[in-house]
Amino acid sequence: MKYFVASDSLYHITEQYPATLPVFIANGFTQLADPQKRETFGKALQLEIALMMRQLDLDAFIMLLEQAIEGKEHNMAANSHDKGGIRMKGLLPCPVRLPLQESLDAFIASKEAQGVMIHAELKAASMGLDWMKDEVAAASSADELDDMYMSAGFDMFFEEAYFGRFIRSGEFADPISWKGINPLFSDVNNSLKDPRGRYGIIAVVPAVFLVNTEVLGERPVPQSWHDLLDPIYEKSVSLPVSDFDLFNAILLTIDKTYGREAVMALGRNMMQSMHPAQMVKSERQKDNKPAITIMPNFFTKMVKEGSVMKAVWPEDGAIISPIFMIGKKGRGKDLQDLVDLVSGREAASTLAHQGLFPSLHPDIDNRLKPDAKFLWLGWEYIDSNNLNQQFAACHEAFNGQYQTVKA
Repeated sequence: MKYFVASDSLYHITEQYPATLPVFIANGFTQLADPQKRETFGKALQLEIALMMRQLDLDAFIMLLEQAIEGKEHNMAANSHDKGGIRMKGLLPCPVRLPLQESLDAFIASKEAQGVMIHAELKAASMGLDWMKDEVAAASSADELDDMYMSAGFDMFFEEAYFGRFIRSGEFADPISWKGINPLFSDVNNSLKDPRGRYGIIAVVPAVFLVNTEVLGERPVPQSWHDLLDPIYEKSVSLPVSDFDLFNAILLTIDKTYGREAVMALGRNMMQSMHPAQMVKSERQKDNKPAITIMPNFFTKMVKEGSVMKAVWPEDGAIISPIFMIGKKGRGKDLQDLVDLVSGREAASTLAHQGLFPSLHPDIDNRLKPDAKFLWLGWEYIDSNNLNQQFAACHEAFNGQYQTVKA
């Protein structure tokens, strides 16, 4: 080691060699982007221990740091357009991540054979967005970011502190090359295709009902979100509160479609929060069985034949959480090749058929009934509202803290 030893603290290394800071941040040490955290957190952690905790190879990482110090890493990033190096990050639901990762690995190998380096980090949605959001929040310019991002999550893509500022500046946009979108979505309000070309959507996660007919008793099976708000279902509904993307989409769409009082009614009707896998097995519980659970459509296929559980696609539409995709402008053919792979027919088939996440690809049969409807916020709503403020207000209403103003 030319410049430091493995027992040196992260703070010592970054203070002595500031060029190493982007390497640490890009590899998950996002706390170091904050000077105060860098001093407290960085002083407390030795390099070898930090890498062991994140399961990173010591020798390979030291090589990256030394390259950065010597200017090699900087030059590589500055000249990435010429060398064709492309980087992407994504978060996908568990049922489809592995098959898509296999396709990505084959694509990366073929590109490497052509002398083009592709780095694609595709993680399971269950890991959450924080690792990606921290990186984006710490970036002072688009040059510090990867070339392509893909995930569900309204706040990360629209909030100014994250991608909002880079979308507004025109440095990122919708990279998908389809000429149209799947006819299944032709009746969705305002269309799912962004009319301003800023955000791409490759597929959606639809929320449907799973009804335990035994627990429901004499009450009617709810056929719509409007039905679900009825007081007869008070303390009978389980919601995926821990799935922030889907839960936020549900609250905002209910608020937009049926009003703030409807969000309050949904909160009153909630019995408990459960993971979808728990919801499917809830009929086996002895106590506290929910009569109705709201979940991604994929999990309804886990229900055993002859079960008391009945899947219901809401008549007013399955509320959707879109899987967004954005790409950096001006990155040329190599990025477009990567985009075309991830948004192409084979990936769309995986999303639609293995994950039951309906694809917007125009040539895919999503294998849903022709009358299957969807509910979503719409671009007009997104563009005219501060989504974080709306999230906060809807959460207050859902938790019974919102007070209506009476004349």
